[in-house]
Amino acid sequence: MSAELQVAGIALACSAAAALTGVPLLRLLRGRPLWATTAALSVVPVVAVAVGVAGTARAMFLSDHDLQVVLIVVAVSAVVATAAAVWLGRPVVAATGTLTRAAATLGELEYHDAGRVPTAELAALARTLDATHVRLVAARDRERALEASRRELVAWISHDLRTPLAGIRATAEALQDGLVTDAETTARYHRLMLADAERLTGMVDDLFELARLQAGAFQLTLEKVCLADVVSDAIAATDPMARARGVTVTGSADHAVYVDADVTEVGRMLTNLLVNAIRHTPDDGTVEVTAGADADRAVLAVADRCGGIPAADLPRLFDFGFRGETARTPGGGDHPHQPRVRSGIGLAIVRGIVEAHGGDVTVHNRQGGCSFVVALPAA
Repeated sequence: MSAELQVAGIALACSAAAALTGVPLLRLLRGRPLWATTAALSVVPVVAVAVGVAGTARAMFLSDHDLQVVLIVVAVSAVVATAAAVWLGRPVVAATGTLTRAAATLGELEYHDAGRVPTAELAALARTLDATHVRLVAARDRERALEASRRELVAWISHDLRTPLAGIRATAEALQDGLVTDAETTARYHRLMLADAERLTGMVDDLFELARLQAGAFQLTLEKVCLADVVSDAIAATDPMARARGVTVTGSADHAVYVDADVTEVGRMLTNLLVNAIRHTPDDGTVEVTAGADADRAVLAVADRCGGIPAADLPRLFDFGFRGETARTPGGGDHPHQPRVRSGIGLAIVRGIVEAHGGDVTVHNRQGGCSFVVALPAA
């Protein structure tokens, strides 16, 4: 065997023996701080090199003086290399501490931004933590908003249910106690009871529809629908209410505009918007409905003369359970067969139906009133 191979073999044996001591050392350091593991990972390779050099030098039968010089050089180099490795590893240790603090405060107001970290892997983890924090905050805000809306809805629906129930009870008691004897008054009381019962039925229907929308159980039967037909049907459905209020409803639609939609649900959506507009338009006012195309979208717009909506209410107008101060009394006229937007959930249903069709609905103030704009994908 050549001298070079002997030297290589001696160096390999000495270095391998020193390196293998790191295996039990790392096992002992499990669960310890990262800086301890980093120090071990820095020291073990340096020691392995130092042992390999020292063992090879001794095996080469150098003079005592030469061997001493080699060992001094190896020892000093090992100490310097170890210190440098530990010092250079400090940013990694510090970064892990920053990431730990960031993970511990995810979704909290005092969230510690992960910031800049020294390696690509840790940078990716930092970006993931920051993105997760943003999603958690958004989810928490949505949950709080939904909870607030639920509380408002429970309060308002309790009030609205109590009103027709009280009317039914009062008229029923009057009939039972014989306080009403003439046929005309008895017939009027029966009509009032029927109107209140229909109001209750409408509230229950709206709540059921909203529950289906929020539970993801809302199924559409899509077909190619002409928007002009939807507009004419919705105007016809709300005509009795408009006449009772003295409100004029006008429609203008492009007969060439079609959408893939559930005709029943789209009709209900537009009817709700029209009822809402008629309710808040003064007597002898006008509600305008237009339907047309904008690029690859079909656009429906309902404009009323409500006088405008407070800017603070606009972002929440489609939240279920939300109603502005002017909309807190159930109504829509006294005709027993009039459709109504009830209990502050009519516009929430509108938004649910529109979003189920892949569209969006917006509202903005205009001179003398406001305009609700629905955009749906054109067929």
